[in-house]
Amino acid sequence: MTPLPAPAHARPTDALGLGVGPQVETRSRVPHREGIYLDYAATTPLDPQVVRTMVDFLQTDGSYGNPASTHSYGHIAAEAVERAREAVASLLTARPQEIIWTSGATEAINLAIKGSAAARRDRGMHIVTSPLEHKAVLDTVDWLTTQGFQVSYVKPDKTGAITPTCLANALRSDTCLVSLMHVNNETGAITDLAALEPVLCNHPAWFHVDMAQSVGRLSDINVSSIDLLSLSAHKMYGPKGIGALRVRSPVLTQLAPQIHGGRQELGLRSGTLPTHQIIGMGCAANIVRQRCHVDSLHARELGHRLRHHLANIDGVTVNSTPEHCAAGIISVAFSGVEAESLMLALSHIAFSTGSACTSTAISPSHVLTALGYPEPHALSSVRFSFGRFTTTADIDYLGQELQHTVPLLRRVAQ
Repeated sequence: MTPLPAPAHARPTDALGLGVGPQVETRSRVPHREGIYLDYAATTPLDPQVVRTMVDFLQTDGSYGNPASTHSYGHIAAEAVERAREAVASLLTARPQEIIWTSGATEAINLAIKGSAAARRDRGMHIVTSPLEHKAVLDTVDWLTTQGFQVSYVKPDKTGAITPTCLANALRSDTCLVSLMHVNNETGAITDLAALEPVLCNHPAWFHVDMAQSVGRLSDINVSSIDLLSLSAHKMYGPKGIGALRVRSPVLTQLAPQIHGGRQELGLRSGTLPTHQIIGMGCAANIVRQRCHVDSLHARELGHRLRHHLANIDGVTVNSTPEHCAAGIISVAFSGVEAESLMLALSHIAFSTGSACTSTAISPSHVLTALGYPEPHALSSVRFSFGRFTTTADIDYLGQELQHTVPLLRRVAQ
């Protein structure tokens, strides 16, 4: 794995330890002998400041109290949790009270979709989504069909985006929810949310957006018209096991909770809050807000460099175009080479065949097949994803390995 570069100096933090300091320096280096990590869409490395901040809330001399407790330890932890909530809200230009902590994006998605369905059943039992969604969405709406709901799947255009016309044609008078992802986790394709806003503004359906891959890759995200927005910390250089659902204020009092118990999080998500993980997400949000533009430019430069290397290999198809995709995610097919074979041959480089939640199954990507690619093409496709700590040396090393390995695998397959 690529080691995280140690910062030149400690970043300044606010009073509760949520990092707000300067940019992390990236530098060219010889790839680490143990391997190179190019699977950022599956999970990102923790930013070093996030690690340091979390440790402060784990040690016996730190703020380890239960945020729900009424003693001083609990008050300190609760105050830190609220500062983290403010940090995530600020990243989204939302209100702190609209941020509900969850165990990750999957739980946030389940709360958004099942909670909306339960709350709006009397208003309508029709849901609109797309075949490109993460399995957390697809499996959830599939389960809702067993409860009597109907689901319509909007067909994406050739770039993988959902057009306003297609969405408008899918809406019905009994549509209670629309659930679409912003940045596709396999191809990086971006859905133009601003273009969809006029279609939804005069329709009573709630709008849920999976933004797990957006934060940290895109800047200037406008969430004003989005009713429900799901996030995951480990996609934005924070810890695993923590996420958030942004619930727009008018929806807060209507959404039906899916976990009951201690009535934490306005009763929408019961359970003791994991202070250290929440603090980690808040710290990660502060850092993303400070350096998102720099990170995006860095990833775009690396993507351009990788595409240059790919141009030197015959029989390569990039399954997305730079102008329609978020920086840092590139899906590519190598004709005549099985993706699994390529991953075995380059086992010292971490990349994937698609979503980490489904890549253990040897089957064509549901995203690529939904985009119209034939099965052999989908089975020959892999995803490279990179970000803050990826270097030009990493990309150059990958390019050299691909130029050597792909022709070799083709000869073996003949």
